[in-house]
Amino acid sequence: VEGEEVDLREGLWMLGVAACRQYSSSSGYPNVSLSSPLPGIPKPLFASVDGQEKHETRITTLENGLRVASQNKFGQFCTVGILVNSGSRHEAKYPSGIAHFLEKLAFSSTSQYGSKDEILLSLEKHGGICDCQTSRDTTMYAVSAEVKGLDTVVNLLSDAVLQPRLLDEEIEMTRMTVRFELEDLNMRPDPEPLLTEMIHAAAYRGNTVGLPRYCPAENVDKIDRKLLHTYLRSYYCPERMVLAGVGIEHEQLVECARKYLLNVKPVWGTSTPEKVDRSVAQYTGGIIKMEKDMSDVSLGPTPIPELTHIMIGLESCSFLEDDFIPFAVLNMMMGGGGSFSAGGPGKGMFTRLYLNVLNRHHWMYNATSYHHSYEDSGLLCIHASADPRQVREMVEIITREFIQMAGTAGEMELERAKTQLKSMLMMNLESRPVIFEDVGRQVLATGKRKLPHELCQLISNVTASDIKRVTTKMLRSKPAVAALGDLTELPSYEHIQAALSSKDGRLPRMYRLFR
Repeated sequence: VEGEEVDLREGLWMLGVAACRQYSSSSGYPNVSLSSPLPGIPKPLFASVDGQEKHETRITTLENGLRVASQNKFGQFCTVGILVNSGSRHEAKYPSGIAHFLEKLAFSSTSQYGSKDEILLSLEKHGGICDCQTSRDTTMYAVSAEVKGLDTVVNLLSDAVLQPRLLDEEIEMTRMTVRFELEDLNMRPDPEPLLTEMIHAAAYRGNTVGLPRYCPAENVDKIDRKLLHTYLRSYYCPERMVLAGVGIEHEQLVECARKYLLNVKPVWGTSTPEKVDRSVAQYTGGIIKMEKDMSDVSLGPTPIPELTHIMIGLESCSFLEDDFIPFAVLNMMMGGGGSFSAGGPGKGMFTRLYLNVLNRHHWMYNATSYHHSYEDSGLLCIHASADPRQVREMVEIITREFIQMAGTAGEMELERAKTQLKSMLMMNLESRPVIFEDVGRQVLATGKRKLPHELCQLISNVTASDIKRVTTKMLRSKPAVAALGDLTELPSYEHIQAALSSKDGRLPRMYRLFR
C-alpha cells in the first residue's frame, strides 16, 4: 500500500508538470501583452479639461455679494457647502454660545422640510450626507452627494441656512444636547479640547478669539429664537458667505446659486451687516488654572494615571501675514500637532519634542505642539502632561524648548520639517472634503485661493534665519498658560514669565529654594 501511495504522488506531480508545460506553451494559450490594449475592446474615453482649468479655483461674485468658488475634481460625488464669516469671536455683544447653538440646530426643520429626517431622506436618494461645524471665526454647512443631485443639494443648503424654522422643541432639544456636551467636555479622558479653550481665554482675555467656543452653562437658558434671529440678521448676509464646491462644473454651480441664493429673503428679514463686530484680536497673555481631581478620569482594568496638564503659548501671527509659513515650519519642527502626526511612519521621532523631551524624560506622558492662526493673530503653544509631583520640572523643560527655538536650526532638521509639512499638505488635499474646506476658508478670508504648488514653493523658501527671526519676535510676547489637574507644584505666572525671559528657560532660583 505504501508503494502505491508513492506512485500516486509521482503521478500527480508529473500531471502537474505536464499541465504547467501545456499552459506555458505557445500552442495552448496566446501570450498577452501587458503594455498594449486588448484586441476587440472599445477605445476608452478619459475625462479631460482644457488649459489650466484643472489647476485653478474659479471664483464668481453674484450681484448680492455672495461669492461662488469651485475646484475641478473628477468623480461621481461632489462636496458643496456654504461658509459664513461667523463664529464665537463675534459674540461680544451677545451671550456667548450662539454659534454653538446654531451648529447643533443646523439641518433641522426648514420652510421646505418638516424635520431633519426628511432632509436625510432627501439626501439619501443621492447618496448624500450633511454636516455643520463651527469654529471661532467660521460656520460651515456642507453636503457630500452625487454630482447629479447638485440642484437638490444647493436648494437644501439655501433652505437650511436662510430658512430654518428654529421651533421651540428644537431649541429645547439643543439645550439638552449642549448641556450633555459640556458635561462630556469635563469628563472625557482627553483634556486637549478643554485646555484649548483655557489657553485661548488666557491669551485673549475677554475679546474676540478668547470668547468661549462652547456655550457657558449659565447661558444655555438665555438663548431663544428671538436672540438667534437678532444674531443671524447681522451675520448671515450674502457679503459674509461663500458657496464652495469641489467636483462640479463652475457654471453649473453658479447657475444653482443664482436660482436658490440670489433673491432669497431670509426668515429673519433683511440683513443689517452694519451691526457686525469688527474688533481686532488683542493678545493679553495670562494664566487660567483649574484644580481638578484627575484620578477617576479613566476607569477600567488599565486606568490612565493621574496627570497634571500644562499648556504654555506665545503669540505668533495671523494666516494673512508672510510669517505664517515660517511659523508653520517651526511648528512642524517642534512636533507638528503631535510626536507622531501625518508624514509617514516614525517621522515624529525626529522632532524636537520627541528627541529633547519624550526621549530624555521618561516620566513625561505627552509633549505636543499646536499652532492656532486667525485673520488678525495667532498662538503657538506646547501641551505637556506628567505626574503632579513633577510639574515644576515639566514647566522648566517646556520653557527651555521655547528658548531653544531661537537657536539656529540645523540644515538637515529644517529640510526635514519643510518636507514633512509639504507632505502633510499634499496628503490632506487628496481628500475631497478637505479641498472643499480649503477652498471655502481661503476665499472667505482673502477673496482668492493659494494653490498647493504655490504653498509648497513658499515652504521651500523658508530659511534658518526666517525661523530665528519669527521665534525671537514670538519670545517678546507675554506667555499664556493653561493648567489643569493637581496644581500644588505649579510655579506662579511671574516665575514662568521670568523663565521665558532667561537665557536657559530655568525657573528663578528663589522659587526653587522657597517653593
